[in-house]
Amino acid sequence: MRLHSLTVQAFGPFAGAEEVDFDRLGAAGLFLVHGPTGAGKTSVLDAVCFALYGGVPGVRGAARSLQSTHAPPSLRPEAALEFTVRGRRLRITRSPAWRRPKKRGSGTTEEKAKVTVAEYTGGTWRPITLRPDEAGQFVSDLLGVNLKQFCQVVLLPQGEFARFLRAPARERRDSLEQIFGTGVFTDVEKWLAEHSAALGRAAGSAEASVLNTARLLAEAARSPLPEAAEEDPDSLVPWAAELASATAADARDAAPITAGAVAARDRARTALEQGRSVLERRRRRAAAAAREAELAARAAERAAWDAELAAAERAAPVAPLLRAAENRRVELEKAELAAAERTSLAGGLAGAPEPRPAAEPAGSVPASDADRLRTAERGRRDEIARLKHLLDDAERLTALRGEVRGLDGRAAGARRDRERLAARTAELPGRRAELAAGLEELRARTGPREAAVEALEAARRRHRAAADTERLSAELAEAVRRRTAAVDAAQAARDALLDLRRLRIEGMAAELAAELGSGSPCPVCGSVEHPAPAEGGPSRPSPEDEERAQARSDAADSGRAEAERLESSLTERLAAARELAGGLDAQGAEERVRTRRAALDELEAAAAQAARTAERIAALDAELERVRAEEARLDRELAELTERRAARGAEAERIAARLDAARGDDPDLPARVARLEEEAGLLHAAAEALDRRTAAAGELHDAEAEARRAREEAGFPDAAAVRAAERTEAERRAVRERARGHDDELAAVRAVLADPATAEAWAAPEPDAAALRAALEAAEAAADHAVSWRDRLQRRARDLADLRAELDRRLTGSRPARERHRVADGLARLAAGTSPANRESVPLSSYVLAARLELVVAAANDRLATMSGRRYELRHTVDKAAGDRTRSGGGLGLRVIDAWTGQERDPATLSGGETFIASLALALGLADVAGEESGGTDIGTLFIDEGFGTLDEETLEEVLDVLDRLRDGGRAVGVVSHVADLRSRIPAKLRVLKSPSGSRLEQTG
Repeated sequence: MRLHSLTVQAFGPFAGAEEVDFDRLGAAGLFLVHGPTGAGKTSVLDAVCFALYGGVPGVRGAARSLQSTHAPPSLRPEAALEFTVRGRRLRITRSPAWRRPKKRGSGTTEEKAKVTVAEYTGGTWRPITLRPDEAGQFVSDLLGVNLKQFCQVVLLPQGEFARFLRAPARERRDSLEQIFGTGVFTDVEKWLAEHSAALGRAAGSAEASVLNTARLLAEAARSPLPEAAEEDPDSLVPWAAELASATAADARDAAPITAGAVAARDRARTALEQGRSVLERRRRRAAAAAREAELAARAAERAAWDAELAAAERAAPVAPLLRAAENRRVELEKAELAAAERTSLAGGLAGAPEPRPAAEPAGSVPASDADRLRTAERGRRDEIARLKHLLDDAERLTALRGEVRGLDGRAAGARRDRERLAARTAELPGRRAELAAGLEELRARTGPREAAVEALEAARRRHRAAADTERLSAELAEAVRRRTAAVDAAQAARDALLDLRRLRIEGMAAELAAELGSGSPCPVCGSVEHPAPAEGGPSRPSPEDEERAQARSDAADSGRAEAERLESSLTERLAAARELAGGLDAQGAEERVRTRRAALDELEAAAAQAARTAERIAALDAELERVRAEEARLDRELAELTERRAARGAEAERIAARLDAARGDDPDLPARVARLEEEAGLLHAAAEALDRRTAAAGELHDAEAEARRAREEAGFPDAAAVRAAERTEAERRAVRERARGHDDELAAVRAVLADPATAEAWAAPEPDAAALRAALEAAEAAADHAVSWRDRLQRRARDLADLRAELDRRLTGSRPARERHRVADGLARLAAGTSPANRESVPLSSYVLAARLELVVAAANDRLATMSGRRYELRHTVDKAAGDRTRSGGGLGLRVIDAWTGQERDPATLSGGETFIASLALALGLADVAGEESGGTDIGTLFIDEGFGTLDEETLEEVLDVLDRLRDGGRAVGVVSHVADLRSRIPAKLRVLKSPSGSRLEQTG
């Protein structure tokens, strides 16, 4: 990677735009970045880091803003870097987040961070990305290092490598991990430890399950665990086998003893059951004899049941016929009542004149009452049929009258709408004329808007210029005061320099004499003898005093020039502002702005009102057209409604005359039809009632004759005897059930008395049931105890066999887990450096970093030998460094071999200058190795920000010689220092000048 140019603006201490041409500086290979303390030397390096990564190293990266406090608030802070890496020429322009004044109103607003990455290809710059996150990832991938690694490899920072040289192993390890990115090996250590812990938990869980099973087995066997169970789980196998075998033998021995007790119990139970059977037969025979005597005493009652059933069977077919005759009598009575009622209702209608057909002979009379009623009904039915043909005309008449009423309503509504529209037609022309007159007046009041807008903008420019005039007048007065003070300070510094130079010239003889040595020629006279060398006073100025005075004079001249430049700039800006203000002060300019704004507002209001008036006129014209069209439509509609109403009215009058003739004395035709239907219904009902009375009389006569014949055949003297003998089916079934139950019980009792076994039991002695029961209880208790004892032994034997098998399975399952944990634990402790097999107790990550550190030490020793006159050499070791309190050096220790004494020294014992050259050599070696590790990225530009003030002249020369050799291969090396001697030794320089108005950059060489 090689830097070409850097441009900063409003960044850090730089108020304006400053540019660094690294191509010109690096042409000599070695260049110096110098300037007073706090001028901004390190800020140049910060700008390089910010352009690449969007951040700055160290605590400066925590600053809230990189915007220069010397720059105008509205000037954007920016850093642009052009460089070449891996054959690609790139330019990155980056701006941090900053706050600028609002364009309108007071206060500030935040601008977001921005970045532009472009590549020079094909003779033009082509953009790559505008996103900050993509730009950072692009740079990191291309360079192969992040910001921290870049600062360690390219920007060798102040004091960092002196601390690295003396640091304990832990701090050195952290630094190397950041540079080489070997955190993956630390992650491997952590993973191995976590994996070992996880496998340890799994092995512990498996062993715990083994011990839990063993405890269950011990509890089942009522035996303690072996003492070595927890240390050696495999010792549980023979112990479990012995317990299971002993318990199984006990269970086998208990089986025949238990079988004998069970057989004795069964014999006692059989004897008791037999005794109970004899007692039960004796009880049954005694009960059967008693019941036979009771049933024999009820023989008369049993005969009465048979007689009752015989009479009920004879009455069963007669009783329904008697009930049927009674029902026919009731039906006849009902028919006579209905016939009387219907005849009375139709009696007033029978003699009324009936409409008769033209073919019926006059004076015809029906043959009976029913026939006369049916003749009257038929006459009314015929008239109803004739009238129903006219009902459609009645419905049509109702519809026509409803339509006439609807047409009358629509015509009335149309006339009202016609009158309302006529009034609106007369009103609209006058309203339009009023609006047209107002529109002409508004158009006369409006003018061209562009002139008013331009006048307002001109007034605003004058107002801003008047405000700038007042502000710049105050700033110019202050600038004049500062310029006067700067001129005075520059003159005083110049006078002090001349006075000091005069005093030095006066004491030059003493200064030359101080440099004379024995035998050396005098630079003035050439003599090698110096009999009376001049001596100067104690206050004689030295060359360093003159240089410091010169620097103060130069700084004062720069301050005077800056103050004069500022005064000239403010004078020009004030003149321009006064010319633009046109002689107006801020108050007068503000009043003119208000006047121009009011005129523009009045013009815009008049234009808006004219537009609204024109819209209203157009709306009135459209409404007038619509009203006139609606009037014509209503006229047509009224003519159509009048014509339809006349036609419908005439048709309704014709139908009404025809219906009036047909309804007679009734209110209307439907009423006449309803009356005739009601009369026809009454006549029909009366005729039907007479027919039912005749039929009911005949049915009663037939039923009474049949019932009388059946009663006589069954042998009953009268109907009362039939009713007394009658029983329902349920009653007959109940009597039969009682008789059958009596017979069955008598047969059962006699069967019990005739049973031989019962007779034998009755003749035998009565058994002692209590003694048999007591013998059974004793035998059952003995058998239960024996069975329980046998079952417990068998269950224990089964449980122990199952637990033994479970123990074997869990032991088999735990052995792989324990073996995996043993292997993983050994690897984890080996990687962590805590295993005895790791003789140096070096963790894996430290071992990997130690290999990198050996390469760094080898590269550093090439330069350290030159810078130290081949006195010192660095050596990598695992020994502790001074002040290191860790358990070991962790494989990252450093020692210094002193060739003069042949002894190794701790880096903490080196002097300040020795520490500087050793740390510088280490930093350069680390830069070489890290460059190779980052994918072989060639570091073409290198910065060294270390203090060279601790070196003597000879060592400084050797260090510069080493730095000069870094130019091999086209590398450019920038040394950041304020040591004055370096300015005469390094011709190519970038000088950082500071002033109250901000720092500037000067480039020479």
